Amino acid sequence: MASPLQNAIEFLREFGLFDVVLPFLLVFTLVYAILEKTKILGVEGEKKTESSKRNLNSMVAFVFALVVVATNKIVTAINTALPNVVLLLVVFVAFLLLISVFSKDEQMDFAGKHKGYYKFFVFSSLIAIILIFLGSITNSKGQSWLSFVWDYALNNFEGAVVSSIIFFAILMGAIFWVVRPAPTGNTGNRGGG
Repeated sequence: MASPLQNAIEFLREFGLFDVVLPFLLVFTLVYAILEKTKILGVEGEKKTESSKRNLNSMVAFVFALVVVATNKIVTAINTALPNVVLLLVVFVAFLLLISVFSKDEQMDFAGKHKGYYKFFVFSSLIAIILIFLGSITNSKGQSWLSFVWDYALNNFEGAVVSSIIFFAILMGAIFWVVRPAPTGNTGNRGGG
């Protein structure tokens, strides 16, 4: 038997809260914040009191949000991807909690001596979010782009495209490794006499 709260959630789902209202608010807020921060559409007022053109920013954000809500594929991708992004955030927070339990320091200092963790989290977050959104966007056959790319790579592993991509990735990794900056703090005997 469904509880009153489950009935309320189902009512909100049928009302369109999750398919119309929340994606609209999310896109409107993000676009408006970006336009306010970048001031792409210009500023108004004196030099000391200048501010962004809020009316233009809000209208552009409103149009963007309406276009997104009108496109069913984008709303489906947002509704599929965002719970996974939140799950990824929960996993990272849990991981950081486990690290901090065994750490001698009182808090994680990402700007100081824990830069390696910071770089790891930024890189893994970027890869995970790309994979999440590739998994949530579908092509005309209803297959996600992630599964399409994965199936293509498995079926054509010995083909020219996949082997060229792997070679290019190895080449870029080698170039990055060779030209990376020398570690600071430990001068040692790096090439000098």
